[in-house]
Amino acid sequence: MNVNQQPQMASPYGQPQPGYQGYPQPGYGGQHVPGGYLAQHAPFNGPASAYQPGPSQGFSPYASFPSKALAANLVSDLSSSSPLDLGMRGPPTSGAPPASAAQAYSQFGQVDLQNGPPPMGAPPQRPPGSQPYSQGAMNLSGPQPPYNQQFGGAPPTSMQQMTNQMASMHVGSTVPSPAGPGYAPPAISQPPASSTYTSSAPSFPHTTTLPTQPPPTEGGPHTASQPYYGSLAPAQQPFPTAAPPFSTPGSVQPPGPPLASQQSLAQAPPPSQPSFSSAPPHVPTASFEGPPPSVQSSVPRAPHPTSQPSAFPGGLPPASTPAQYPGPPMSQQPPVSQPSSFHSGPPPPPTSAAGFPPQAGGPPRLPHSSMQGPLLASQGPQMSQTNHVAPAQPGMLPGPPTMNMTGPPPQPGMQGYPPQQNGAFGQVRGPQAGYTGPYPGQQNYGAPSAQTPAPPAPKRLDPDSIPSPIQVIEDDKANKGNEPFVTGVRGQAPPLVTTNFQVKDQGNASPRFIRCTAYNMPCTSDMAKQSQVPLAAVIKPLATLPPEETPPYLVDHGESGPLRCNRCKAYMCPYMQFIEGGRRFQCGFCSCVTEVPPHYFQHLDHTGKRVDCYDRPELSMGSYEFLATVDYCKNNKFPQPPAFIFLIDVSYNAVKNGMVKIVCQELKTLLDYLPRENPDEVQSNIRVGFVTYNKVLHFYNVKSSLAQPQMMVVSDVADMFVPLLDGFLVSVTESRVVIESLLDQIPDMFADTRETETVFGPVIQAGLEALKAADCAGKLFVFHSSLPIAEAPGKLKNREDKKLVGTDKEKSLFQPQVGFYANLAKECVAQGCCVDLFLFPNQYVDVATLGVVPTSTGGSIYKYTYFQAQSDQERFLNDLRKDIQKQVGFDAVMRVRTSTGIRATDFFGAFYMSNTTDVELAGLDCDKTITVEFRHDDKLSEETGALMQCAVLYTSCSGQRRLRVHNMAVNCCAQLADLYRNCETDTIINFFAKYAYRSVLTHPTKNVRDSLVNQCAQILACYRKNCASPSSAGQLILPECMKLLPVYLNCVLKSDVLHPGADVSLDDRAYLRQLVSTMDVADSHVFFYPRLLPVHKLDVESDALPMAIRDSEERLSKGGVYLLETGLNLFLWVGANAQQELLQNIFGTSAFNQIDSNMTSLPILDNSYSKKLREIVESLRAHRSRYMKLMVVKQEDKLELIFKHFLVEDKNNSGGASYVDFLCHMHKEIRQLLS
Repeated sequence: MNVNQQPQMASPYGQPQPGYQGYPQPGYGGQHVPGGYLAQHAPFNGPASAYQPGPSQGFSPYASFPSKALAANLVSDLSSSSPLDLGMRGPPTSGAPPASAAQAYSQFGQVDLQNGPPPMGAPPQRPPGSQPYSQGAMNLSGPQPPYNQQFGGAPPTSMQQMTNQMASMHVGSTVPSPAGPGYAPPAISQPPASSTYTSSAPSFPHTTTLPTQPPPTEGGPHTASQPYYGSLAPAQQPFPTAAPPFSTPGSVQPPGPPLASQQSLAQAPPPSQPSFSSAPPHVPTASFEGPPPSVQSSVPRAPHPTSQPSAFPGGLPPASTPAQYPGPPMSQQPPVSQPSSFHSGPPPPPTSAAGFPPQAGGPPRLPHSSMQGPLLASQGPQMSQTNHVAPAQPGMLPGPPTMNMTGPPPQPGMQGYPPQQNGAFGQVRGPQAGYTGPYPGQQNYGAPSAQTPAPPAPKRLDPDSIPSPIQVIEDDKANKGNEPFVTGVRGQAPPLVTTNFQVKDQGNASPRFIRCTAYNMPCTSDMAKQSQVPLAAVIKPLATLPPEETPPYLVDHGESGPLRCNRCKAYMCPYMQFIEGGRRFQCGFCSCVTEVPPHYFQHLDHTGKRVDCYDRPELSMGSYEFLATVDYCKNNKFPQPPAFIFLIDVSYNAVKNGMVKIVCQELKTLLDYLPRENPDEVQSNIRVGFVTYNKVLHFYNVKSSLAQPQMMVVSDVADMFVPLLDGFLVSVTESRVVIESLLDQIPDMFADTRETETVFGPVIQAGLEALKAADCAGKLFVFHSSLPIAEAPGKLKNREDKKLVGTDKEKSLFQPQVGFYANLAKECVAQGCCVDLFLFPNQYVDVATLGVVPTSTGGSIYKYTYFQAQSDQERFLNDLRKDIQKQVGFDAVMRVRTSTGIRATDFFGAFYMSNTTDVELAGLDCDKTITVEFRHDDKLSEETGALMQCAVLYTSCSGQRRLRVHNMAVNCCAQLADLYRNCETDTIINFFAKYAYRSVLTHPTKNVRDSLVNQCAQILACYRKNCASPSSAGQLILPECMKLLPVYLNCVLKSDVLHPGADVSLDDRAYLRQLVSTMDVADSHVFFYPRLLPVHKLDVESDALPMAIRDSEERLSKGGVYLLETGLNLFLWVGANAQQELLQNIFGTSAFNQIDSNMTSLPILDNSYSKKLREIVESLRAHRSRYMKLMVVKQEDKLELIFKHFLVEDKNNSGGASYVDFLCHMHKEIRQLLS
């Protein structure tokens, strides 16, 4: 969220300038704050009460999601092959419900969170009649009336029933059953009269539960989720509230009997786990008549290897319940803290868990205590329902009935994790009261009239019961972080990008070079179309490897050059099969047979491998380099070493903000660090040149024989030429004295300039002409400050128009306003001229147009909005140092070859393509990725798998022509279940983001968001339909390896490019759009789901970082200090109640109000805590391609709104949904697709 238009408020993408007045808005306490954020809310004071002021009528938080909330079953069932029951059904009111509401209520408001059903081989249970504890829920009285099942049967009979159903929702993830898709275990043929069983969808033992257990107290205390400063800005409102429900904690009423699909036998836990009874002990329930309550057991399972899905059973309430149950009388008075039904003022808003308001007349959900902290792996049901006691467990006394307990009951398997605490005050999170009613004037559609007491409030869905990114990341570290990842096995998914691991190359490229969206490719295009899983690879050809890993070997085959297939021209690699005693080889890509030249011949061993296989990198490794021969060079001659040209804007703005002086000062040192082939080389072969410009260009002759540099001015910018050949590009060592003299003089020469206008097109033309004259490739470093409005080619006008945002014309703002730069980029690519652009804007500069040349030539854009020497110098200089020193290849061409059956059809990144196969890059550095999408053109076979080979031909910084080759083999599968078992969500999200960000050039952002949601829903619906075991429609089933797809996709949808807040400038959106197009998976992961570290839990003795917590405000504790990493920024958030000793150790002051929130670096203090924290900050920065500026954010400070923008699990100011809301929305979409 950029805060460009705002005084003294640091923005994530640029530093605001003091005194710049943005959009004035009401300020704190009602007074005016000049600039960007709504602040008219009370300051944050610990967890809010259950009621919070809320939504204006009729506003939908999803700009892109139609708010036909009532028409579809909102309460989805969310199951991730970890079935997760989002259903919480509350008690009836004491008055009879409206006539239309023939409906069953569930007695227990518990989230039925089962983590995958027990394995198939479970022994059948005895009939419940003969034993008090049955494996499954017991019926407490007579036969059940029949119920029509809502899904797949008749349509809902009334809106009331419909919404009743909506209130039951499960989130689960299931796995393909061992017997194959669509198999369900037979139901035991016992009459329903005597007992019901919860269905466990059959699944592999490896089902992973949604980690309802919060990560071990690392998440810090939790507070009830609450809007910024107590009241939601209009843009974040949930859907309109319909009925004024009141929560009446502690009341109970019987649930309806389970659906037919739940009457199959619940299976016993696997033998390796203690077998606990799933039904709570019987407690007399004399006051109930009619059908008895069914108890749904919830047995979470242990997290298992990520390749398996996980499942959460549960069921929807039946469609109709003929009998109403007289239950215990319910208090007609709302609890004291809640407004009565005749409340005159606007009631406080719902803070619904699902973020959607209570459904009209929907069944209330009972607040329950079992959500405080779910069980650990499969160690028995979670029992904190009223009217039940927890079953006796080995070594544990049965406790008393847990009526209305605020804290969790003793839970089996809790293993010492304390209950979740509320952030500010540390009390245990008890039942949260739910919703208040409609605003005055808002109609109660389908709700009881004001005279009827309202139904109790739906319970907020517990965020701990839905898939947690942190849990998945930690599980992966534990499972895969301890041993090297060996690449020899085809089609195995690598560890996540968040896991530290070592790679051993044994025939497939390291995941540091190539990551795929799916490591099992569908055999046919029909299967790919059905699943909608994108088939793509994110390739980072020149990636930097950690010191303990060997860089790719350089192979020199002499004048004959690398050996290749005769037909498809694939390079020799481990997939080539040698035949006829080694005299020929058969290509793994096209099956063509090619002669082996005599100099390359070698005998085969008894297995058919060459005896020198392991001596040749190209026969045994996934990645290696060939030295290219002259045939691979332009014009059949070896290239010159490349050149770097520095082009510095010396207009008024650039001089005034200090940029010119800083650049000149820094270049004097940086020229010693130009890239070189080997670190031990004394000097770099790269030559350098210097140009300054405003409306005209100044070239400098810095020949070593001169005593002083000479300046030549070119004022004819319409026809650009280079006025000197000799002395413009020079060797740093030879001309050092003259260069230093020039860099000292430039700031003084232009110190008093009054020229405000600049040119831009001619500047790039000048650099290009200089490289052409020197006949070499190279890189231009352009330091530019303003919109180029001077008369010259490429002149631009200010076209920033906020009124177009959100309209069909918005796409034009992302497109270049003139065609000049596209043609210029094409010329640059032909010469191997890469452009890196450093922008220092104080207002609109049209990044969408200025960025065309950098993004087409493989260059980078850096942006420092409202640049101030004092606070931004460190970030700029670090970026510049990294950019100049990093490994880079020039004049590069990349081609991706594939085996028969698939082909590369689409490419994303910073490059130019003149045909459909060759990706041309004037420059390619170690941070750039090219993303390739594959499509089927034939069938693939499971035996041979699918192969891809990425070959990049480039000129190294010493002028050597090289070929870098990366090979990757993946499996092919004929079963959808296998596809879903071997995907990588982080890579899929990287692909989706790039696809969406490119689509905004041609489609309205709303359509782009809708199509992303639709594709994601199709992926999950296909899994549900074809791979998950049959289960109630009230479950959202997520494949195990995709259970984070909804949370990450929501982050992409809410990002500033697709869903901007009012304060995000068009330039920032264009900048981010171009930035993401070349991001690798590790960078895009932290960019969309930032890392939040509780540094107050730092262990100074250990090397390990504290475990991250989830990105939500309710995870923050007022007494904590948190470090948030976004990939572009670091925020240090300081809670108002942080310990004085902690503040003293970090900031050198123990008073919260004395902390300077303008500091951009931590003070260097002599204590182990300060030292450790500074080391962490430096290590985080070292792992990112861009320098992350540190901002200190004090709680309730104005900067806090920027910080909260990155808490991506919460709603945001621009109307982006919270994670919980989006999960419910996704589930609704999936159910629509399935029905």
